[in-house]
Amino acid sequence: MATKRMALGKGLGALIPEVEEADERKLFYCGIEEIHPRRSQPRKHFDESNLQELAETIKEKGILQPLTVRRIEGGYELLAGERRWRAAQKAGLMEVPVILREADDREALEISLIENLQREDLNPIEEAEGYRNLIETFSISQEEASKRVGKDRTTITNALRLLSLSSEIKNHLIQNRITAGHARALLSLESKEKQKELCNLIIQKGLSVREAEAWAKRWSVKPKKKMGPAGKREELQSQLQSLQDSLRRHLGTKVRIQAKGKKGKIEIEYYSLEELERIIETIIGK
Repeated sequence: MATKRMALGKGLGALIPEVEEADERKLFYCGIEEIHPRRSQPRKHFDESNLQELAETIKEKGILQPLTVRRIEGGYELLAGERRWRAAQKAGLMEVPVILREADDREALEISLIENLQREDLNPIEEAEGYRNLIETFSISQEEASKRVGKDRTTITNALRLLSLSSEIKNHLIQNRITAGHARALLSLESKEKQKELCNLIIQKGLSVREAEAWAKRWSVKPKKKMGPAGKREELQSQLQSLQDSLRRHLGTKVRIQAKGKKGKIEIEYYSLEELERIIETIIGK
């Protein structure tokens, strides 16, 4: 099919400068039926109401940002822009603007991951899984991943922590019943049961993130353990040693505290009558 060439502006080159050369891409209109979605792309969930809203916008203004594709047998594989592609179908478009990339399977995966992670419309779990996939597939550090996608390293670290939540809580996050801020509050609780309990409370009562953090802080306080006889003796000995050291420094001489049951004695050494007088004056405050 004949293609309509478009003027090439900023876009993918600004997003992924390290993997792109100007002569590697072409920008043109492509038949929408020739494009096939990529199975391993980060986005897994598409909200129908949001897709419909985007479709209405596309009807009015068209697709403002081209899709990214690579050539495969029987057409083109979509590397980035599946949400726009789906909305364009709803809008009844017959063709869409695309950027054609020459990429092998490994490069295609990297482009798909990075382009999608640089967008703001992934849910928190999709974003976290995308970071994990990028790090594990290409054996890079969180620091290197942050440079690739243009995000702060702490953003990636916090996102990856969400993957340790239970499937039930992650589903609430995907469905927007709780936010990433709520999820981080849940992660401050060690017990999975307490995480689940607080998550349900957040949903039922509509708690804000600050309120959820306050609940998590209260629930994470551990009650003091009751000490056995040996523990009590150790604690008493530690207290007596501290008191003995304080008296020694205050009086300027050797001091011993000996405890026996609930009773005991304090021994203060002196080496002359003058020193005894000084110690007494120190004790009585003269």
